[in-house]
Amino acid sequence: MTIFSVRHVTSYRYRRPVEFGLHRLLFRPRDSFDQRLLSAHLDVRPRPDHVRWIHDVFGNCIALVTVSGSARELRFETNISLDHTPQVAVDFQIDDEARTYPFAYDPEEAFDLQRTMQRHYPDPDDEVGKWARRFTRIGQPTETGHLLMTLCNAIHESFTYARRSEHGTQAPLETLALRRGTCRDFALLMMEAVRSLGLAARFVTGYIYVPDRDGSITLGGGSTHAWCQVYLPGAGWVEFDPTNGIVGNRDLIRVGVARDPSQAVPLSGSYNGDASDFDSMHVQVNVTTNEGADLLHG
Repeated sequence: MTIFSVRHVTSYRYRRPVEFGLHRLLFRPRDSFDQRLLSAHLDVRPRPDHVRWIHDVFGNCIALVTVSGSARELRFETNISLDHTPQVAVDFQIDDEARTYPFAYDPEEAFDLQRTMQRHYPDPDDEVGKWARRFTRIGQPTETGHLLMTLCNAIHESFTYARRSEHGTQAPLETLALRRGTCRDFALLMMEAVRSLGLAARFVTGYIYVPDRDGSITLGGGSTHAWCQVYLPGAGWVEFDPTNGIVGNRDLIRVGVARDPSQAVPLSGSYNGDASDFDSMHVQVNVTTNEGADLLHG
């Protein structure tokens, strides 16, 4: 059991005072058996007129923030504390019929999993599918857990992590061709690879704890982090972080899940002005434990 504290600051600066539209925040972690939210606080400057909470279609907690008036800076600071219990996923408690690949989901579960099993991005020559099938055994069953761990580690070991200032996520074909990307890109590539094998996968956004600030090679720190989950009968949704080669929830703080990365943007909104009015954006994330370790600024 570990108590994690997360401080996340995002500030937008403008060259002149501008008015702000509705902003949407996804920062409150999902309560579960492996992580229990202890406290959550949101501070917005200028002070908002109204903060409304909703659950989105995936059950994520969303804060809708309305700010009136105009200003040259809009700043969001969130502080959360949660009780986190690492789950070791090496020994998957998978149902016997799903221990080897290929297997079929129960029809009742398959009905609800259908959209997370379907590929979402064009791949006319099935390049992602061909790459994913390299990790299966030809002519004989493949151990399901080993297949997924190998695929996860293949991205971690063979692809280069590169932070990118542009918004959005690379298409899986582009990530596969470049062998380079961000944590969001790697999560999406693994999702589409898993879907090409007929399995269900979904996107996860959250935070990662880096135990050793000096010399740690854990990637994705200093900002929000992203990974994916694969649905395995008997084990449920299992975490896979291809950026760092993590299987299970060790050091991963789950905030939101979605079918596609575009549905799990941590912070989005608008302002009323010209594009040239925007000056800069600054993001700072710190994750600490009760022992006081820091998150790497990556």
